[in-house]
Amino acid sequence: MPLPKNNLYPDFNISRLSHIELGVKDLEASFAFYVETLGLQVTEKESNYIYLRGMEERGHHSVILKKSEEPTCNVLGYKVFDEEQLNKAENYFNSKNINTKWIERPFQGKTLLTHDIHGIPIEFYYQMDRLPTIHQKYKLYTGVKPLRIDHFNVFSINVDESVKFYSDLGFRVTEYTEDEKSKKLWAAWMHRKGTVHDIAFTNGVGPRLHHVAFWVPTPMNIIDLLDVMSTTGYITNIERGPGRHGISNAFFLYIRDPDGHRTEIYCSDYQTVDTDHEPIKWDLKDPQRQTLWGAPAPKSWFEEGSHFDKTEPKEPALKAQPIVAP
Repeated sequence: MPLPKNNLYPDFNISRLSHIELGVKDLEASFAFYVETLGLQVTEKESNYIYLRGMEERGHHSVILKKSEEPTCNVLGYKVFDEEQLNKAENYFNSKNINTKWIERPFQGKTLLTHDIHGIPIEFYYQMDRLPTIHQKYKLYTGVKPLRIDHFNVFSINVDESVKFYSDLGFRVTEYTEDEKSKKLWAAWMHRKGTVHDIAFTNGVGPRLHHVAFWVPTPMNIIDLLDVMSTTGYITNIERGPGRHGISNAFFLYIRDPDGHRTEIYCSDYQTVDTDHEPIKWDLKDPQRQTLWGAPAPKSWFEEGSHFDKTEPKEPALKAQPIVAP
């Protein structure tokens, strides 16, 4: 199936991905993982919530941890260009017969909650409380020294449909994998902020969150994190890596939090600002697609993910399989 043409003038303008809310069973265990081990900065801590940001982020939060009975991903958040875009977004989703709701979100201004074509809960806002800069407060840098949220990756039951939906919102494809037999998409990486992706879609039981990723300064920060995790009781939380992806060319590490939510630690991808950037196609059976070098991805990486709240996963339409490590 051909990729959709870039929509450079969508009905409303999204700046970038912004934040994620994760349901976690034990806030203190999550605090130990995300703050004391990874090094995210606490901006607010309450009895049922912890708000976090990276070292370069001025907005109040890029991660919200909510105490929950079951581990879930509750919402994926996006920032729009200006306040006017929120009303345009409401009109757009209503025109597609997709429900919308104005919600009160602490530390954010006017916020529109809705969902995508497959039921992933998404929200849009323009204003978020601004905090003082801390990127030169070097004594605060701990753990892997996370600078900012980089992207989401989700399992999709139909990647072609997901790509069409987000293309209509102005996202552009940077790289993709196509099943040669059916000519259907197996995975695609899409962006708004001018890097490889704000969101990626992978064929699988979905919708489910595959991972959220954070950008770090250098590959050595990832090596340092491995030393820390391996000596502080988190050795079994290391799932995949380190290595370098073929797709995105990024240096990576995948780890699991105490609830099983997957986080990617990520750096050194490339710029995609130009509107005539040509998407790169990869063969599904090319082992260097997923891993340019490093150990192949384990089976868990292809099969396990976090459920979205109040969304029932379904089997994917495409049954093609990539190369999986034994």
